[in-house]
Amino acid sequence: MLRLIDVAKKNQPSKKRPTLESDFGAAVRARRHGLGLTQEELAWRADMHRTYIADIERGGRNLTLRSIAALAEALQIPIAALVPMMEGGADAASNLVEILLIEDSREDAELAVRSLSRAKVSNPIRVVHDGAEALDFLLGTGAYANETPALPGLILLDLQLPTISGLEVLRRIKMEKRTKEIPVVVLTSSLRDHNIIECGRLGAENYIVKPVNFGSLGTEAARMNFRWTLQRPDKASGGIA
Repeated sequence: MLRLIDVAKKNQPSKKRPTLESDFGAAVRARRHGLGLTQEELAWRADMHRTYIADIERGGRNLTLRSIAALAEALQIPIAALVPMMEGGADAASNLVEILLIEDSREDAELAVRSLSRAKVSNPIRVVHDGAEALDFLLGTGAYANETPALPGLILLDLQLPTISGLEVLRRIKMEKRTKEIPVVVLTSSLRDHNIIECGRLGAENYIVKPVNFGSLGTEAARMNFRWTLQRPDKASGGIA
């Protein structure tokens, strides 16, 4: 499983070990939030009742394999990624850094998320649909003023965004000291987009021509300056796993 792992540790008081059910519920909830789905929408996708989804997310259900498979398909994620215990425990799962997808087209966003899932990328994916919301999310302003500013491990950025253009979003990301080192991959609808050169000058890692499918994702990943398999250096081991 390909994972971008954030190994930064914070001093936290010891807590009682969560149950497998609560771990699973937390994984479902995090993935649902990342896709921007309500419990009702997830229930419809998985052909389940909304209260059943709510019970799952609070850790109150013992699920069958059939139900787990249905949820994984509805959330467009490998089954193993929904079960933190299968991936080395809840601590490892909670350390997966987030991928931020900034894409105004819901259809293109779903296709990109599906392609990442097929590429075995198990990181949580947050989707936002316009430039202003993306900057608020990253900088802790506007609707996110009361939240800790996000620091995703990778940003997939569409250039054609409402409210604030993708080019301006990239410029702002690279101007801010806290966010300028985040790898940004530009999503463009044409190789002839004159903004591609400017994106490179501003610090984008590379670009992918939309629609993003599994084939283009794999081809472009091989050319990028970072690896899809990148793991943040483990302070204990002193290197990349």
